[in-house]
Amino acid sequence: MRHGNKNNHLGRTTSHRKAMLANMATSLILHKRITTTLAKAKVLRGYVEPLLTKSKNDTTHSRRTVFSYLQDKDAVTILFREIAEKIATRPGGYTRIVKLENRLGDNAEMAIIELVDYNTVYGVDTAAAAKKSTRRRGGSGAKAKAAPAKETAAPVEEAKVVEEEVKAEAPVAEATETPAAEAPATPEAEENAKKGE
Repeated sequence: MRHGNKNNHLGRTTSHRKAMLANMATSLILHKRITTTLAKAKVLRGYVEPLLTKSKNDTTHSRRTVFSYLQDKDAVTILFREIAEKIATRPGGYTRIVKLENRLGDNAEMAIIELVDYNTVYGVDTAAAAKKSTRRRGGSGAKAKAAPAKETAAPVEEAKVVEEEVKAEAPVAEATETPAAEAPATPEAEENAKKGE
């Protein structure tokens, strides 16, 4: 009986299915993106994502566990070195499935399965969306801003008096500096000034 056993057998025996998924997972790790049927892509996602999670913890035990699934030393090395660094901050959802048009020969539903962190096209949109801030209604904040304005009324008047005094002194300072700034007017004077520097 098969009560409660809902995994997709993909029309294969257990040994054939395990070997096929190991090969597909290895190809996904090496190439970062593969094209397959939609049913195989969905099963592969459930097979490879726990391996990607295990690669975040780089210990001998986790390497041996992943190797027992993949049976490929190169794929395990790339997984623990390169891919684990990129997915370190991601809490899950390491793969993306994108549907394609049906296959020409047998009309099978096709899909691309790819590692999310290696697709730069989709990564730009998510980074821009992450910067969006939440908007809140200003109930108590408006009252808090109004109260300090009343307290600072006297210093504002003092600041205006100081600004008027500065403006009265400013034209005198500008008049003394202006002729010195406009001294080199001819090209010969400019060359002499450059040689002097």
